[in-house]
Amino acid sequence: MRWSGQLINEGDGADSGDGAAAAPAQPGLFATSDVVVRTFDTPGFRGATFYEVRAKSILNKVPGSSPMFGWTINPYRGCGHRCVYCFARKTHTYLDFDAGLDFDTRIVVKVNAVEVLRRELARPSWRRESVAMGTNVDCYQRAEGRYRLMPGIIGALAEAGTPFSILTKGTLMLRDLPLLTAAARDVPVQLAMSVGSIDESVWRTVEPGTPSPARRLDAVRTLAESGLGCSVLMAPILPFLTDSPEQLRGTVEAIARAGARSVTPIVLHLRPGAREWYYEWLQATYPQLVPRYRALYRNGSYAPSWYQDRITAAVREYARDNGLGRSARPRTETQAGAPEKPAAQAAVEVQPALWDDVG
Repeated sequence: MRWSGQLINEGDGADSGDGAAAAPAQPGLFATSDVVVRTFDTPGFRGATFYEVRAKSILNKVPGSSPMFGWTINPYRGCGHRCVYCFARKTHTYLDFDAGLDFDTRIVVKVNAVEVLRRELARPSWRRESVAMGTNVDCYQRAEGRYRLMPGIIGALAEAGTPFSILTKGTLMLRDLPLLTAAARDVPVQLAMSVGSIDESVWRTVEPGTPSPARRLDAVRTLAESGLGCSVLMAPILPFLTDSPEQLRGTVEAIARAGARSVTPIVLHLRPGAREWYYEWLQATYPQLVPRYRALYRNGSYAPSWYQDRITAAVREYARDNGLGRSARPRTETQAGAPEKPAAQAAVEVQPALWDDVG
């Protein structure tokens, strides 16, 4: 994606009339001289800036051959969930933003996503392959409450006979439950909620813009009762913060009580972009843990196999104790809609994730 020619030009930057103040962007940030950005004077959006763009494409082909998913849709860039560990942070640097505060507060909105998607799905070459959402940033982040792109996207996919999956931390997905239920009559629909831990003291600082773990599990329960069902991605599990046997067991028990179809544990990974921001947060919040993290992640972005295997084995045991049929660490960092492996096949090495899509 390139900025030039994609941002909506509103001329003089006057107020739009819906409570959103429009103003020119910073000089030199984009190729166009009269870019319009929006700010909303409501508590939920205070401090955030929204860049409305017209995307040239919305269906993104995942590079390489993936057993998990081949196509993705990302209606937003940047994310108001403000998760300090988010692997997608580096993608914001491709837009001349930084991977830290800018990622949290400068949100790019593909306002023509539904229009472009319908056009792409109508092509004779489209083979109705499964499409994954939530692979880069959350499609049900707070901005979706205002821009409402997902209802049109869900409808377009269902009408085109295209299976899809959604991974989110956003309870806003329940707003679209009737649409999801209707879509599931026509195409396979798979849903997953991300809940790494039920420790609220950690949640408040590490995922400050997300609904609480309890609210997310309530959403899982609602989806289970609706008949659609919902899996849980127990991710990320944070070393030395949410990985004690007591914490793991408590989280798995809560996930089981919510009626989740399955639980899949994933240990925190720290890639460039996310790594720097996470360490800054760690130094400010849990400075005593910084040396331990540097030792654990000294060989790269991923925790060593022995550590991941220990976590996987523990979660599998607790899942079995609580009647959850499957609990697996995937070969790649999976999401809703990925094929689930039996527990006996779960202990495989984690490879570099497929969540690299930046479209």
